[in-house]
Amino acid sequence: MLKDITIGQYFPGSSPIHKLDPRVKILLTLGYIVVLFAATNPIGLSVGILFLVFAYGLSKIPPVMILKSLRPVIPIILFTSVLNMLFIEGDVIFQWWILRITVQGVTTAVVMSVRIICLIAGTSLLTYTTSPIALTDGIERLCSPLKRFKLPVHELAMMMTIALRFIPTLIEETDKIMSAQKARGADLESGGLVQRAKALIPILIPLFVSAFRRADELALAMECRCYRGGEGRTRMKQLKLHARDVYSSAFVLLCIAAVICINLFAPEILTMR
Repeated sequence: MLKDITIGQYFPGSSPIHKLDPRVKILLTLGYIVVLFAATNPIGLSVGILFLVFAYGLSKIPPVMILKSLRPVIPIILFTSVLNMLFIEGDVIFQWWILRITVQGVTTAVVMSVRIICLIAGTSLLTYTTSPIALTDGIERLCSPLKRFKLPVHELAMMMTIALRFIPTLIEETDKIMSAQKARGADLESGGLVQRAKALIPILIPLFVSAFRRADELALAMECRCYRGGEGRTRMKQLKLHARDVYSSAFVLLCIAAVICINLFAPEILTMR
């Protein structure tokens, strides 16, 4: 069901991950992405997996949330895995007609699948443990140097956060519209590709109307509260770095250094074995 998709949701808590400064969490997420794509062998990739397991353990986010966040990208993972297995040259392990599976293709498919899974789960942890307001403040503070180039940093950060926050709302609205259409006898699952595309029209039109109505209501509510942008705006909670933020940053830098060292010395170690 669409309502099981957890992208953009925030789960309140008091774990060490929840208490981290939002600026640090954003930078740590970027650092984790570097770890994933800098790893060129299974040992380095294992460092990224262990780091993700450790972070989720500290955050106390239920493991079922990880599975829900991965559900929408399963078709993409399967599609890319099949392409990698069939179209990468190497040592053939299976061949039938024009289809050929190689060892290098299977290895690449596994590595890419693990990277995509870790990437989705790692970035989802940022929204799971950071409230929309804190995320907006963190993005704005990190992008504050761009104000010298006359860029509306506050407005851009607000737009990004609102868009991310509205993903669960729109998913829930889509699920309600689909249930209402099915209750009226609409067939949304049978037929060919063209018929299914036509069946989406009664869903997309009410969804767009609902999205524009919510946007108008949000704009009106912000105007009623005298919102006039970020110029001269104050914050009730000021962002301050603590010792836990420094330790977390040092830990991620250590992981990046470990992956770089593994990339440099792992081939020699494997050769010695």
